[in-house]
Amino acid sequence: MYDWFDKLGIQADRFEYLGTPDTRPSRLIRAAPRILLAELELRKLPPMLENQTVLMSRSASPFSSGRIESLLLESAHHSVYDFDDAIYLGSRSWHERIWSGKKAWKRSVESADVVIAGSDVLGEAASRLRSDVRIIPSCVEPSNYLQKTSYKIQDQPRAIWIGSPATERFLTDLTDVLLALNLRHGLRLSVISSGNADLGALNAIVDRSDWDPKAYAGQLASADVGLMPLPDNDFTRGKCSYKLLQYGAAGLPVVGTPVGGNEVAIRRLGGLAPTTRGEWREALESIIEMSALERLALGNSGRAGVERHYSFDAWRTEWLRAMNLSPSRVMNVSQGEQETCVE
Repeated sequence: MYDWFDKLGIQADRFEYLGTPDTRPSRLIRAAPRILLAELELRKLPPMLENQTVLMSRSASPFSSGRIESLLLESAHHSVYDFDDAIYLGSRSWHERIWSGKKAWKRSVESADVVIAGSDVLGEAASRLRSDVRIIPSCVEPSNYLQKTSYKIQDQPRAIWIGSPATERFLTDLTDVLLALNLRHGLRLSVISSGNADLGALNAIVDRSDWDPKAYAGQLASADVGLMPLPDNDFTRGKCSYKLLQYGAAGLPVVGTPVGGNEVAIRRLGGLAPTTRGEWREALESIIEMSALERLALGNSGRAGVERHYSFDAWRTEWLRAMNLSPSRVMNVSQGEQETCVE
């Protein structure tokens, strides 16, 4: 969401609750002294929003079942609710039983003037509650990514995965495949994440890097292929393929399970879409064994697909319409006028 503001030069008042990367219970406990202040600040906002555009992402408070979200969105001159995960499914945690994220999502969708959903699957869920739903995929800025230049495999082929600690476990579904390719071709797996999950037998071939906003783009370009394995369930069908877009922006050949948004993204990026472990091995081995020119062609296809279908430039007009902003208005905002209050 903030990437849009940076791209278009929009100045915005930002409310980030605690300013933490997430609001998991363990993190909330550590930040407990600041929670009351955050809740009080939230409740000061509605009277200030009468002439403002509000863009809310996911939720405003982890201690809400939708009341504060609804109040903020309905208080604004124009309100937009943006989500890019299947948060309408809720969770089985004790926290969900007290403060329902599922209910908060429902009330947010019902209260917003416009809903932005990151995929067709998410858009279909929102459309059951709100008529004005815009499908705008997660976007990347290709120029922010160092594009791969050499497609000759060095001593060891290298696959790469980037993502959150919560989804590292998806890699273990490919344990047998990746270990077999290590034995035959020396394949190594780079994992870029802020976590350090135990990946079992895969640990022997994994090289970890902490996620660093200044370094990850260059790290992607050093690999030979980008991976996005997914199980097939209600949650993963709501995923918006952001990993694939990052790989494509870096000029990597991409391989991903065709679940949810991946199915369309892989086709647009010219990638490979295996569905079984056997197909995964065949797909990765074919990329390892093909010529450098063939890998270059796959990389160029991915980069072109990102530029055409998933870049900020490609979706600029539609995003401005959803926000009820004209291009000339954005120019005024970028020169210093406050326009948008962000939740």
